[in-house]
Formats: sequence, structure tokens, C-alpha cells
Amino acid sequence: MSSLQRTPLYPLYSDFPSVRCIDFGGWELPVQFHGIVREHEAVRRQAGLFDVSHMGEFLVTGPNAEVFLQQMVTNDVSRLSVGQAQYAPMCNDNGGTVDDLLVYKLSDNQFMLVVNASNIDKDLQWLKDHIIEGVDLQNISAETALIALQGPEAAAILSKVSDEPVHTLPSFHFIQNADVCGTSVLLSRTGYTGEDGFEIYCPAESASVIWKELLAAGEPNGLIPAGLGARDTLRFEAKLALYGQELSDTISPLEAGLGYFVKLDKGNFIGRDALALQKNEGVQRKLVGVELIDRGIPRSHYPVYVDNSLIGEITSGTQSPTSKRNLGLALIDSRFAAVGTEVSIEIRGKRLKAVVVKTPFYKKGETL
Repeated sequence: MSSLQRTPLYPLYSDFPSVRCIDFGGWELPVQFHGIVREHEAVRRQAGLFDVSHMGEFLVTGPNAEVFLQQMVTNDVSRLSVGQAQYAPMCNDNGGTVDDLLVYKLSDNQFMLVVNASNIDKDLQWLKDHIIEGVDLQNISAETALIALQGPEAAAILSKVSDEPVHTLPSFHFIQNADVCGTSVLLSRTGYTGEDGFEIYCPAESASVIWKELLAAGEPNGLIPAGLGARDTLRFEAKLALYGQELSDTISPLEAGLGYFVKLDKGNFIGRDALALQKNEGVQRKLVGVELIDRGIPRSHYPVYVDNSLIGEITSGTQSPTSKRNLGLALIDSRFAAVGTEVSIEIRGKRLKAVVVKTPFYKKGETL
């Protein structure tokens, strides 16, 4: 018997003979169903369906729920209207990132947090350690499944199985008690691929029906299931941070280029003093894009040099399925962060030529 955790959709993976599962942070999840490049291209051109039920969901309720979250995250939760979501890093006292999460405003006194699967226990304890009177915290991860429908055809496919106004739903807004495939779900227009798309939060016992009906409805539109491999290459091209690589407890949101989500003017919050100091003095490290000129592919933790000086390391890298360029994200000394700066990347003991390039590597609507 596997000791790995499995999502409610795990029994359906075997419907696809070429599926390949891996251990992802203690979860047995599909890295691919048909092939990473095929799935990546499907999301860029048509649509892909992701099982992301391993993600964590917490309910934060009570008269002081908003006050509490304002202290815990760097974004300004008070700007949210009911039915709206926002991306929000959560920092420690040193400005390092505890996690990056989504905040959904369900009502004036109730919010849902969506956290990274590998951080569920850590985040829950962090929130409990700082909880204030008038706040209740509930972990609903086990009873909640999450299906992501991503790509240019996502709205057209979803409209076949739902009468909700999916075409006019603004980005980072959601509908509570939405009817999708005859099931009441929370339907949001967010994503992690750089494309249009929707996330469907549903009861764990309903996930299989929704998954099957979406695949059937989307088949004429080119919809296929997609695994973690394509999810990673898609988010990488769009320069969307992955916790544990572009963000960590020693990497701040400002260093990762996420200053837009750090609202220093909203009042006090955990990590504010450290982040304010970084902003005033300028960050010493910056996340940049690099492209290998010599033959090779940059991978996580490969050292980056200027001349013989170590200036940082690769956080993520791959051959971009969209552009076919060998690209990486690197956290480096900010003195060398200008586009056009020549650097070298050490791969298996050899220094290969590279250059700092513009990011993101892909924007929605670019010609493929």
C-alpha cells in the first residue's frame, strides 16, 4: 500500500494508460497524462484540466476575521468585496515568505484561504500561533476537491455544463453556490498558467462526476487532462512563483518581484518592518530571467556567476515549450539584474554563457 496521500480523483487516473504519477510533497499526483509538451500546448491553444485537490483550504470566520488577515498577509484584504479574491503572500518577521496564498471573501465575516499543499500543516500552525479573539479557523482541505480548467477555450467549455455567467465573470472574482454539472460549487476565475481559466472548489465526493463531465463536454474543444509537469512549465513561462523555489522563508516577496502585493501603507502586519527596510534601501537580490546561449538547460540550484564571482542561483528552469528557448529564473545580486547582463551558469562543473532577459517569458495572447 502506498503511504502517499491521494486526491478523490486518483481512481480516475488509470483511465489514461500513459499516465505517470510521482511523489509530490507526500502526494501521489500525475506528472503527465499524455506528455508534458502536448498538455502544455493544449492549455496554450485550447484547454487543459488539472486535478489540484492536494491544495489546502482554510475557513477564517468571525467578527475579527478581516482584522486578523490584515495582520497575517502583505496584501490589503480590506480592498476585497464579497465575491472577490486576491493573491497574498504571508511573511515572517524577517520578511521571508511563510507561504503565498489566495484569499477569497465569502462574506463580511468569512474568508477562505487557499494554501500550498506542502505548507498546509505549517500554515495552519502559523495562523493558530497568531490568532486573535473573535476569529475561528477551520481546515476544510480534506473535504474539498479542486479542479482547474485552464486555456482559451475554458469559458466555452464551462458554459456547456453550467448556466452561470462565466463569460462575464471578471478575473479574480467568484460565484458561491454555482451550479456546475449539477453540483453546487465555488467557481472562481483564477489560475496558475498565464491563460484564462477557472477553478472549481467542490465537495470531495462530487469531484469525479465533475471531472468526467467536463472532459466529455470539452472534448470537441480540444480539452485534455494535464499534470504537474505542464502546470510547472506553464506557470514558469508566465513567471508565476512556485513556493520552495521563487519564494521561501528566506526569500521575500519584494526579492521575488511581487512588490505589487505588498501594501506597506495599509497598517501594521507581520514582516512589515523588514519589508519596508528592503524597499527603502533596495533589495540586495532580485529574481530575473536568464537565457542560456551555450547548449544546456538551467535547473534549480545551478550556480550563477559573473566572471568568477558567484552572484546567485537558478530557482526554476527548463526548455520553454512555447518558445523552445532554454530559460531560467534566477535569484541574483541585484547589481547584475539589468536586462542584457552577461552571466554564466554552472552545469555539471562547466560554466556556460547566458544573458539576463526580460520576463515574463510569455504573456496571454502572444502568437504561438
